[in-house]
Amino acid sequence: MTTIYSWNVNGLRAVLKNGFMDWFVNTQPDMLCLQETRLLPEQAPPALSCPDGYHVFWNPAEKKGYSGTAVFTKCPPISVSGLAVPEFDREGRAQVLTFPDFTLVNTYWPNSQSERKRLPYKLAFCDAIGQALDKMVAQGKNVVICGDFNIAHREIDLARPKANENNAGYYIEEREAMSAFLGRGYADVFRQLHPDTVAYTWWSYRARAREKNIGWRLDYHCVNTAMLPNVKGIEVCDNVFGSDHCPVALTLKKKMRNTRKDAT
Repeated sequence: MTTIYSWNVNGLRAVLKNGFMDWFVNTQPDMLCLQETRLLPEQAPPALSCPDGYHVFWNPAEKKGYSGTAVFTKCPPISVSGLAVPEFDREGRAQVLTFPDFTLVNTYWPNSQSERKRLPYKLAFCDAIGQALDKMVAQGKNVVICGDFNIAHREIDLARPKANENNAGYYIEEREAMSAFLGRGYADVFRQLHPDTVAYTWWSYRARAREKNIGWRLDYHCVNTAMLPNVKGIEVCDNVFGSDHCPVALTLKKKMRNTRKDAT
């Protein structure tokens, strides 16, 4: 089996103070995809070490202290790239890692912000991701895309849908964009396997929202539909603290192949 964890850490410096390395070493995921790292690799504090057996790939934003993604993986990928769209690569929004059996895309989707200030940028990102994945699938590749999508897709995906209809993350334009993305031939794995389960991955720091479980499901693993039979399960790890998001773990049925041998 292969486990792919995704976690918006809301700043690596902050999560390191909250037991991140202990969790990482104890969990030992095959892959760990992080979003909102908010640091350059050379700024990584001493407390952040790459555990033995892992390779790390950084994708920081040009703007210091902002956005950024990173992947830790036990098997080295055949290739690593960004999205090849400068306006998104400048913010470290996506990493594309090619492995023998699938392509992993680690993403941090933009926040559309209040009064829809960045909604056009967000919708352009949604479309760019869809186009990129479509090209991969057309080449015969299976894809796993994970990360913080910053969208609660349906009413079941947030605690108070009516009260949030005019708030970022639940604008109708975002929900429609998510539907359009899935309609291209991709499956929201959690909702596919657990159609009626209420589970959240993000809680505001205000008003004891996590304690009361007043949350949103913003973090996803999606796969192309042909990849679905390879999925064993998915878990929202809401018992893991340290960020305002919790990790989500996807388990694939097959063990990752040794890319070093496969690539030679």
